[in-house]
Amino acid sequence: MSMIIGAGIIAMLIALVGTKFWINWLVKRQYGQFVRDDGPQTHSVKRGTPTMGGVVIVAAVVLAYFISHLIAGSPPSASGLLILGLLVGASFLGFLDDWAKISQQRSLGLSPRAKLIGQTALGFVFGYLALQFPDGRGTTPASQYVSFLRDIPWIKLPIILAIAWMTFLISAYSNAVNLTDGLDGLATGASGIVFGVYSLINIWQRNQWCGSELELQHLCYNVRNPNDLAGISVALAGACFGFLWWNARPAQIFMGDTGSLALGAAMAGMAVFTRTELLLTIMGMLFVVETASSAIQVGYFKLTHGKRFFKMAPIHHHFELLGWDEITVVIRFWIISCVAAVGAFGLFYAEWVVG
Repeated sequence: MSMIIGAGIIAMLIALVGTKFWINWLVKRQYGQFVRDDGPQTHSVKRGTPTMGGVVIVAAVVLAYFISHLIAGSPPSASGLLILGLLVGASFLGFLDDWAKISQQRSLGLSPRAKLIGQTALGFVFGYLALQFPDGRGTTPASQYVSFLRDIPWIKLPIILAIAWMTFLISAYSNAVNLTDGLDGLATGASGIVFGVYSLINIWQRNQWCGSELELQHLCYNVRNPNDLAGISVALAGACFGFLWWNARPAQIFMGDTGSLALGAAMAGMAVFTRTELLLTIMGMLFVVETASSAIQVGYFKLTHGKRFFKMAPIHHHFELLGWDEITVVIRFWIISCVAAVGAFGLFYAEWVVG
């Protein structure tokens, strides 16, 4: 348990202190954000704000993971290394997107096709590796089953479809967090909430793990390395909250695609490894709604030949254009995220109690 707590504290401190140095470094080189021209006019003042803050979040998590293991004297696990690999890989793809925006001095980075190809390749490699490395009980980090509160026994996918399912989840949630990252602190705070709940889920699975001496055979969780996943979840939450100190309105730095793609991919990876893939749609309800609002806007625009369903999408901009202050939108959306995350954890715990 000390390793789990230590990882969170280390990650938060690295993000809190490291972000300030990263801001100064970016400012000196004038690596700032370019704001979309069709966005709310109040966002024009954000032009030039340092971006690529996700570098600090990812670095904080990786460093916290290895430092906590070094202090505890325990080796890294297959599940932990896979999640970190997914986090770093998605962050690198986001970095390429952010760098394209900065170097070309425009608000658009990589083409949607290039980004999709990168996400698909990353998801395929992760999905394949996640079905390898069985432990002594034959449990691999991921399974071929679709899961809700645990694996659904009657929905087992062929290996290729299981990999495709994991690839879809990684692409979907990395894009969802990316879409949500449009207001100061919105995506950072909501991500911290989700990873905070995953910390509780991982700790609970660690205590009720099928490989532990305290297992209850009919209720235990057949997952791999829950202790390690708990440490990474806490580190992710800690890094998000440490970064939020500088990312809250008025933001002194944005996480950029470097951070949003990484956090979304890590959420999907955590859902796969904890066997809570469908539960994440409830836990991350805010991200689902943000994505759905963009899809509705695009579909309605095409069907009606130019009419808009929302004043602007994603939906957080719709409320801004209705006259809500940015900080009001952020705080209310955080509340929605909290309610959804707590509700999801309630379902997770209730299943164990009733079962």
